[in-house]
Amino acid sequence: MTPRACPSRNPEAGVALILALFLVLVGSVMAASLTMLAQTETYASLNYELMSQARYGAESGIQRAANYLINSYTAPDGVAESLANYNMTVSPVTYNGQPVILSANAAVSSNYPAAAVQTAFAAAAQGTLTAGRATVTYAPSATLISMKQVSTYGGAVLTLQVWRITATGTIVSAGRTAEVDVESILERQTVPAQTYAAFATNAGCGALKFAGGAVTNAYSSASLVAGAPVLGSGGDVGTNGNLTESGGATINGSLSTPRVGVGNCSAGNVTALTSNGGATVTGGAIHLPQAVSLPIPTAPSPLPPTTNTNYNVNTTLTPAGGPYDNVKMLAGATLHLSAGTYVFNTLTLAGNSILAIDSGPVILKVAGQSAVTAVDFTGGSVSNPGFDPSTFQVVYGGTGNVKLNGGANTAAVVYAPDAAITFSGSSDFYGSVIGKTVTDLGGAKLHYDTSLQNKFMTAGNHMLTAFTWKKS
Repeated sequence: MTPRACPSRNPEAGVALILALFLVLVGSVMAASLTMLAQTETYASLNYELMSQARYGAESGIQRAANYLINSYTAPDGVAESLANYNMTVSPVTYNGQPVILSANAAVSSNYPAAAVQTAFAAAAQGTLTAGRATVTYAPSATLISMKQVSTYGGAVLTLQVWRITATGTIVSAGRTAEVDVESILERQTVPAQTYAAFATNAGCGALKFAGGAVTNAYSSASLVAGAPVLGSGGDVGTNGNLTESGGATINGSLSTPRVGVGNCSAGNVTALTSNGGATVTGGAIHLPQAVSLPIPTAPSPLPPTTNTNYNVNTTLTPAGGPYDNVKMLAGATLHLSAGTYVFNTLTLAGNSILAIDSGPVILKVAGQSAVTAVDFTGGSVSNPGFDPSTFQVVYGGTGNVKLNGGANTAAVVYAPDAAITFSGSSDFYGSVIGKTVTDLGGAKLHYDTSLQNKFMTAGNHMLTAFTWKKS
């Protein structure tokens, strides 16, 4: 019997099927991985979008809280609200043993002595933003880090505060929630009051006007040579508005203003500088980040009388003899003042009279009741031979005119931030002036004393600093 042949066995039989199954498996894993990666990227993008929107909301809360504290809130002044409620020797400042807090955030308890202030802050500071189809809510709170009272130049007493503002931004979208906390510091510090030869608080055209060969430069009353100033550059000027110069006027220094541009100025387009007729600003323009805010001097108390007194002989007045009414010096008479604070309703020099500063500092506070011109020195001159303008200070909080004149040793600082200041003649004036407007069209020479930077202080603008953020 013939044996049957066995079928041959191929060792590679079925490998293709196994390989195909393996490739299908690998493809499935890769497809699942790609699907998961795409989903993860989608979630990551959504998370980033939600976190960004929540952060923008929190930053809006910071701005709303800061806007309230800057524009609507009145700090305790010891008169309208007692400072005895606050422990200012610690940081944060406390009330009833706990930090002082204004809150528009339900998760943060408020602690402020005046309930009306807390209510107003809560109403003004919180809010919402639209983000696509979702809504971002923001809720800030503010903790009082420090508080102090300072006496500023011009006689005002201000309460300066530092607040730490924390705002929470929250958004819910597609079943997902994002929360971000943003924190910032709002502060207001003291700054030098007299940093310019002339500064005008007005924000319009021609707030500063120089012509007729007017000049500004600088010296230091601490560094006189043979008793006389050594003049140099540094006669900077500043304004919240525009400088208009012509007729060969020379600013030996810089121009500081929040305005920009050079050329014609109009109410709808306030430029920084309008210059022609060979006028120059040697130090160029400095762009201020915001307008400069200066406190208006408080009115003298008690107010002086509004009667008239004329002197035509040499006269010596003392602080104890005031307050004085509308005083006018005539016919070459000399008015002698020594160190102290004097209150006048108005003061006029006429007939080549002289105002002599025998010792200083002399602080001349002017009320200017019912007067178009509160101070008028154009008919006489000021004699302050030490060339130290801090020894003669003119302080006026009204809106009338202040008319100045120079002289061989006329040295003074004039602080009248709401008044129109004008110079007459082409004489020398040593010191610094601050007015709503400052006009020098007759060629008066303004010599700024750089030593003033360290002698008079005022409150600077509010500033938001130190922004930080984190996920809640």
